Amino acid sequence: MPNSSPSPDAPFRWSGDVRRLLCAKALRGFGDGFVSLLLPAYLLELGWTPFQVGLVATTTLLGSGLLTLAAGLLGQRLGHQRLLLAASTLMAATGVGVSSFSGFWPLMVVAFVGTLNPSGGDTSVFLPAEHALLAQSAEGKARTAAFARYSLVGSLSAAAGALAAAVPAFLSRHSGLPLLASLQGMFLLYAVLGIGVAILYRGLRTQSVVDANPQQPAGLGPSRRRVYTLAALFSLDALGGGFVVQSLLALWLFQRFGLSLEAAASIFFWTGVLTAFSYLVAARIADRIGLVRTMVYTHLPSSLCLIAMPFCTGLGCAIALLLVRSALSQMDVPTRSSYVMAIVTPAERSAAASVTSVPRSLAATASPVLAGYLLGLSSFGWPLVVGGALKIVYDLLLLAMFRRVHPPEEDQVSRCTVPSRKC
Repeated sequence: MPNSSPSPDAPFRWSGDVRRLLCAKALRGFGDGFVSLLLPAYLLELGWTPFQVGLVATTTLLGSGLLTLAAGLLGQRLGHQRLLLAASTLMAATGVGVSSFSGFWPLMVVAFVGTLNPSGGDTSVFLPAEHALLAQSAEGKARTAAFARYSLVGSLSAAAGALAAAVPAFLSRHSGLPLLASLQGMFLLYAVLGIGVAILYRGLRTQSVVDANPQQPAGLGPSRRRVYTLAALFSLDALGGGFVVQSLLALWLFQRFGLSLEAAASIFFWTGVLTAFSYLVAARIADRIGLVRTMVYTHLPSSLCLIAMPFCTGLGCAIALLLVRSALSQMDVPTRSSYVMAIVTPAERSAAASVTSVPRSLAATASPVLAGYLLGLSSFGWPLVVGGALKIVYDLLLLAMFRRVHPPEEDQVSRCTVPSRKC
């Protein structure tokens, strides 16, 4: 029997399935953390150009978007557990494929059908099922706290993964192992992590709403218009974010300041730590000013930092702005996920997670290749300026269009402030 839905005021409970989801998120985050930094280093070691690196990033995002769409809309018929097991198997195959191939077209195929993540964040085939299952564990304010912890685990793990990106250079220097072989070994580790994720998913017991009620139609229903509008806005944000995915941001630091791989690993470790703890702060801010305002008011200053970075003449200034941006830019991640899950019906959650995630991946597909082209022309950092400007436009549109669309817990609070109404 499926678990009954908790009340809006119920605290977040760490059930066995929630722990398994968070452990799987941790393993995936660790893998994404070092892959996002090692992927450009690996391709440059193979003799690829910055434009080709950007093309691979574009291909991974395009493939990820199509897979996520299939996961959210068709995967419901298979059941969320089966979907997650298939995705983790694909993750293991991706690691083996990248470590085995060195040619342009074979790696492009692996990038398209695999689970490589150049952004360092979590935009993948795993999201629709995990979000739908996690949303069943809590409602109301506890839901935002649950997504904050989910994002916290992923970001801390990604930070540790970024630190692990220094391992290949360390091994190459102290053991005499060729750098290329060390890099390939890390992608084999990514495959092992995929196997570990599959083991965790096999132990899931909670059924999703669609799994438990097969007669209930899958996909979007009464919330279709809201979800499509949010998907369009999130696509604009992703278009800007595609110019500054972590792989390309690292590439810019390599080119502009001659940063070493070890130094980049240390820097992105600390940006990941700041991002991780910002999720918990985001949940507290959302309790006070609401989810939409939290998304916008924390995102705007981070975009200004992004625009200012290319104008830095020294590495210290650029790192300082990068750290400030990292402490602010991802506060919208748990609040955004919580908001989408809150303004749709439970039966629509998996489809809503997919429909709002897929356009983000697809919209971001054009940006990395353009960013790689711009970085090939100049090391100034034009992709950062363009990406920051697009993100500012997104923030202003989101605030204008959704500031009056409240999740149930905020709507209840707003009704309670009216003296003529009872709560």
